[in-house]
Amino acid sequence: MPVILAVDDSPSMRKMVSFTLTGAGYQVVEAVDGQDAFEKAQTQSFDLVLTDQNMPRMDGLGLTRKLREHPAFKTTPILMLTTESSDLMKQAGRAAGATGWLVKPFDPVKLLEVIKKVIR
Repeated sequence: MPVILAVDDSPSMRKMVSFTLTGAGYQVVEAVDGQDAFEKAQTQSFDLVLTDQNMPRMDGLGLTRKLREHPAFKTTPILMLTTESSDLMKQAGRAAGATGWLVKPFDPVKLLEVIKKVIR
């Protein structure tokens, strides 16, 4: 069963994402911000990282850059799930190493389709 790291500072958003993913058969580990996610990534491997952009302590782009420096996360899909929709932010995401970009509020069906496409 693939394990997904879901990173968001909003408890209700984490709950919605978890509900959607566990319902589709994924195992979910939640993190409250980029720093929390990075610490969890030091001790566990994930099949996919789904992260918000705007968070305290470490934002999604910062997390993506730090994970990409880590050998275990060089090829792990990292999806940004955020309210940010500007092309500039999307370019910054690609430059940081993000695999894809989804805008909130998310459509659970679309989220699962994208995850199925990028997960190994």
